[in-house]
Amino acid sequence: MTADPAVTDHPIHPLLATRWSPRAFTPTPVTSEQLISLLEAARWAPSGGNVQPWSFVVVPRDDAAAFARLLGSLAEGNRVWAQHAPLLLLAVAQQERQPGTPNPYALYDLGQAVASLTVQATALGLRVHQMGGFDPEQARAAFAVPADYAPVTVLAVGAQGDPTALPEPLRGRELAARTRKPLDSFVFGDTWGHPLALLADMAQAG
Repeated sequence: MTADPAVTDHPIHPLLATRWSPRAFTPTPVTSEQLISLLEAARWAPSGGNVQPWSFVVVPRDDAAAFARLLGSLAEGNRVWAQHAPLLLLAVAQQERQPGTPNPYALYDLGQAVASLTVQATALGLRVHQMGGFDPEQARAAFAVPADYAPVTVLAVGAQGDPTALPEPLRGRELAARTRKPLDSFVFGDTWGHPLALLADMAQAG
């Protein structure tokens, strides 16, 4: 089962249009080849000064003890569906370039690595759902993450499952139409809050 492509206002690559964050996953394991491909995509993401301040803790569901530790750090609203994903990843940002020197771009760079991983997952027929609803300190303790590294998000990865298997209200959210803010609400021209003139011109031409 796959999600319908996003109905975009302007053309974008099919991998971006079909990327989606489901809550329903099949139990089919992510293969070793798929996993390495995802991590390689993250490895080649851009970063400030090529510092590459990202790390990932890889937790397949068949590692029951580790999976339970990471699952236990999730908020209950995420735990109820993420328990069925075949793979969880803890995404971590290195907060300092070197001891005593903060890296202000670490979170941005980690986000780029996760975005690359997510697009690669889509290319492989997999889905990724990123979760901010977890306890970073519980995850830190569960996997001995050093103090200068920040657990930032947890990713559920796997093949998309049947949304009707989800309990309400998750089922309704899974089946709801996909929406996004219009470009003119966040893309500005010469003054903050003034939409880029190109957008108005295109709207008039259309």
